[in-house]
Amino acid sequence: MNFAKELGEAIGKAATILSPDVVHALEAARDREAGPARVQLEAILENVKIARDGKVPICQDTGTITFFVRLGTRFPHLAALVGALPGAAREATKAVPLRPNTVHPFTGKNPGDNTGRYIPAVTWEMVEGDGAEVHVLPKGGGSENCSILKMLPPGVGLKGIKEAVVEHVVSCGGLPCPPTVIGVGVGGGADLALKLGKMALLRPLGKRHPEPEVAALEAELEELVNASGVGPMGLGGKTTVLAVHAEYAHRHPASLPLGIAVQCWAHRRATVRIGANGTMEVA
Repeated sequence: MNFAKELGEAIGKAATILSPDVVHALEAARDREAGPARVQLEAILENVKIARDGKVPICQDTGTITFFVRLGTRFPHLAALVGALPGAAREATKAVPLRPNTVHPFTGKNPGDNTGRYIPAVTWEMVEGDGAEVHVLPKGGGSENCSILKMLPPGVGLKGIKEAVVEHVVSCGGLPCPPTVIGVGVGGGADLALKLGKMALLRPLGKRHPEPEVAALEAELEELVNASGVGPMGLGGKTTVLAVHAEYAHRHPASLPLGIAVQCWAHRRATVRIGANGTMEVA
């Protein structure tokens, strides 16, 4: 069974059509801004409309294609799905088209199809069931350059986590094309903290973490970062972030990893649900 074509279409959808929750967040930001901040957001929303209507990429940087797969333990098409993921990247690169964004780190050679060693990046999570849910997250280079891992002393506690997130996001200024979406991963190990930060980006904007303590942290971080005045594209204003989402894992007592995943205003994503019988639904 070949899933590559429809998964490629999902990548194309993510590249050209911004999700309604992100559009609504941008519209709400525009409505509360004035001056240069409002002008920037109006231009962003016009860009979103042109991309959607013209079926062209929202941004010239179409990102590194990243997949997060929630795989049912009884899913019967695993081998087909594994092969389809790089195939989908190749399909979308031709069809949309996408800018080829994968280069060899030492030679600079570009295969021209958005694939390469370990790319597209895939994170697998095993869950109960016989279906699969594939989340597509194209990640632009500018915002990725502002993502960071901080290994904090455990004694700084929650206060230190808040200070580190706010200080870092504000220090990035206009580099990641704000207003951004920030994924905060706390705990686990160094690699897991950053992974958790990216996984937090998959949640729809406006949907808080189900645990009250984590939801309260998200709300406070949004308020603190937006009070900085960095604003849209770093030109000042009330909206530096559209949302802050957080995820966590239990940690070693001697370690407090903090992963901060920064996503630009073009928060592109799509989801493909695959049934046990091979049917596919793109959302």
